[in-house]
Amino acid sequence: MNKKYIIKKIFLNIITPALIPVIGIIIWQLCSDAGMINLRLYPSPDKIWDTFVQSISNGSLGENLSVSVRRVLIGFVIGGSCGLILGIITGLFSWINKALSAIVGALRPIPMVAWIPLFILWLGIDEAPKIAVITVGSFWPILINTSQGIKNVDNKYLEVGQILEKNKVQILTKIIWPASLPSVFTGIRLGISSAWNCVVTAEMIAASAGIGHMIMQGRQYHNVAQVLVGVAVIGVIGLVLDLFLIWLEDVILKWNVQEGK
Repeated sequence: MNKKYIIKKIFLNIITPALIPVIGIIIWQLCSDAGMINLRLYPSPDKIWDTFVQSISNGSLGENLSVSVRRVLIGFVIGGSCGLILGIITGLFSWINKALSAIVGALRPIPMVAWIPLFILWLGIDEAPKIAVITVGSFWPILINTSQGIKNVDNKYLEVGQILEKNKVQILTKIIWPASLPSVFTGIRLGISSAWNCVVTAEMIAASAGIGHMIMQGRQYHNVAQVLVGVAVIGVIGLVLDLFLIWLEDVILKWNVQEGK
């Protein structure tokens, strides 16, 4: 691997993605300083930065963020585990997949925001309805991708397992599961993204803490900078989580990365 290739890879993967947002922020700041932007509706980057620093210093950002992260982790673990288990079952047994196809097809398109009033009526106004929304939101992507990944395993791999006289457990653990992992990781990435969307939606409707609550509080007090800080925090955390999952997938599935190259 020569130096030119390394430099090109760094430029394309790191410098360019970072440079474009920086240029946009600089232009935004220059337009704000020149009075070309309504600062009441579109606060300048330095105003947003000051609000961000202040929210860290007074502890409000850390407190709200910790609440949201805890909700996401609990809901994602529950929803992801259930989606993974049911995805494996429906992927392995076509008759179960067909039996559940109607109910899955009917429930999956329902927006998460539509479930919130029902969950509040059923579970109260504490943590349970928020976690339930996150659970449902993270459940579907992992279920669908896991099931599809297992069903799409190349039959040639299964034939090789049969030729080598592998039992069903060995075929599942040594052939089907590794071959379906790329699709499973895609479901996990979509699931964690959906979990973040759901927690913010739930907190904006019914919560006394969390990033969604922080955004709604900023709207109520016409503090646009606070709203943008909350939006930016959500975006940055989502990006970090996605990059971590991509890295983890590359580490675990080295064979798939090399094959893709």
